[in-house]
Amino acid sequence: MKHFTLKGQVREAGNKAAIKALRAQGLVPCNLYGQGIENILFTVDEKELKNLTDTPKSYIVDLELSNGTSCNAVMHELQWHPVTDKCLHVDFLKVTEDKPIVINVPVTIFGHSAGVMAGGKFTQVSRSLKVCALMQDLPDELPVDITGLQLDKQISAGDVKFDKLTILTEKNVVVCRVKSTRQMLAAARG
Repeated sequence: MKHFTLKGQVREAGNKAAIKALRAQGLVPCNLYGQGIENILFTVDEKELKNLTDTPKSYIVDLELSNGTSCNAVMHELQWHPVTDKCLHVDFLKVTEDKPIVINVPVTIFGHSAGVMAGGKFTQVSRSLKVCALMQDLPDELPVDITGLQLDKQISAGDVKFDKLTILTEKNVVVCRVKSTRQMLAAARG
């Protein structure tokens, strides 16, 4: 999986006014936690963070903090402003190479579906799946071959298998499907 380097300034715990002042300066308050470390409060530049949040890709984040701490982490939880869609707060979870990581990985569709060639309509329902694997086994994307996907059939999370990782998304969640169109149904009746 690709890495993304993010620099942060360590901060003190503050009240609402202090947090609001940080956001006014274009900074996003963050929290780093995980096994074996004490929680660290820090801020990151809002523009730098957008490169991480405004993409369908998933990354291992290489955090470099102003107090000299550097570690690998994943974005665990994000809070967004309900109107402006600005990121208000990010929780980062420290990860290590010897413990499995749970992360969403984007799904990439390839191939030409037999159902689409027969006149059906293809729909990708899930853009990513939640997986669990060691850091070195995490893929950048999950390729799903739709060549054998027939008319009125679907591929679910339970149908997708990959080496060295476990799919945690519920088995009945639909990844993609091919449906008959109204024109095809009308032609069959008529």
